Amino acid sequence: MATKEQVYEALQACYDPEIPVSIVELGLIYDVEINEDKVAVKMTLTAPGCGMGAMIASDAQQKILGIPGVKDATVDLVWDPPWDPSKMSEEAKQKLGVG
Repeated sequence: MATKEQVYEALQACYDPEIPVSIVELGLIYDVEINEDKVAVKMTLTAPGCGMGAMIASDAQQKILGIPGVKDATVDLVWDPPWDPSKMSEEAKQKLGVG
């Protein structure tokens, strides 16, 4: 069975194409649930109008499906709570020059 750590590690390789920082570092991953061989992730985007949302969610799903033992993965885009820069890791804030 996969662990949350494995899921987060896999998602470290998933990037918003407009921002050179992983979706994990950006704070876009809100929830990870693992039920035997199924993984469900709730994530958001930096802006609701982001045209890359479906592509990023699909990329995240493919990364999760690459974890040994994972047979099914769902990635749901959610908008509550709204994302803001405070959710970014300190490393991401430094990379992007945010406060």
